[in-house]
Amino acid sequence: MTVHTAVKPKIAVRNVSFTYEDGTRALKNITLDIPPNEIFVLFGPSRAGKTTLLRLFNRLSDLIEGARHEGDVLFNDKSVFDEDVEIASLRRRISMVFALPTPLPGSIWDNLTYGLKLAGVRNEAVLEERVTESLQQAALWDEVKDRLNSSASALSGGQQQRLCLARSLALRPEVILLDNPTSGLDPLSTGIVEDSLAELKQQYTIVMVPHSVQQAARIADRAAFLLDGELIEVGDGGELFTNPKDQRTEDYVTGRFG
Repeated sequence: MTVHTAVKPKIAVRNVSFTYEDGTRALKNITLDIPPNEIFVLFGPSRAGKTTLLRLFNRLSDLIEGARHEGDVLFNDKSVFDEDVEIASLRRRISMVFALPTPLPGSIWDNLTYGLKLAGVRNEAVLEERVTESLQQAALWDEVKDRLNSSASALSGGQQQRLCLARSLALRPEVILLDNPTSGLDPLSTGIVEDSLAELKQQYTIVMVPHSVQQAARIADRAAFLLDGELIEVGDGGELFTNPKDQRTEDYVTGRFG
């Protein structure tokens, strides 16, 4: 007889609701578990609440004036909203990569060491190690290793997005949040990023809002379907996209709406 040991979630969402200043409820009583070392996908039509939920995990939602949340988000069993949580540290441990690549002014090297220096890392050998490691993990090392001192803004769109991923990885986070990270990329660059993520989940927990249902189905270990701020269905990636239990999930996955 096989005994299944329950894996402790890396992030646990408990009865979370989120309301904007104008009274719009972006999230309605969401509860779900995100296991470690998986690609967990949040998918659904626009205004489903996906990005709002993603931004709660590392409290980027704090930047939305007048908004309020109910419920809790636990990271390693500790509430991210506890008074003693140091937000800069939380955002290093739960790192975010946005849809639009946003290289900082300066060189590729500057981009990758900026966050490390802010975190107090000054040792040149450590900086060099982190730069090399993060570029390799983001599948960018071979393309830029001979021009680390050249401008980051001279990179192509796909390279800039992988640079932003490497910038997050340089801090060695525990969780990587990806908000539609391949929306502006060509199919080749998208494939490179997806291949990188499949490797990275060995070391990191990845939570992603995908570019499309097709992408979600390709990469998700587990997935959650959101609609109008409600969690409709959560399940194993393969199962959810081929045999959803809820009719609304099936309608969305098969393109009947959205």
